[in-house]
Amino acid sequence: MPSQVYVDQQICIGCGLCVSIEPGVFRLNGDGVSEVHDQGGGDSGKIQQAIDSCPVNCIGWR
Repeated sequence: MPSQVYVDQQICIGCGLCVSIEPGVFRLNGDGVSEVHDQGGGDSGKIQQAIDSCPVNCIGWR
């Protein structure tokens, strides 16, 4: 089972969809791209929804 979620910031376009789906895990950083700010702070179902909804597929599990 994957244990950590990641954001590939080289691909992220900063649309904020992941933040709106699971703000307990994702936030936009100072550069305007998404980052994981709390690995343990979210609902795995919402994290998966954010992964599935990302328009550029830059979020995943490790």
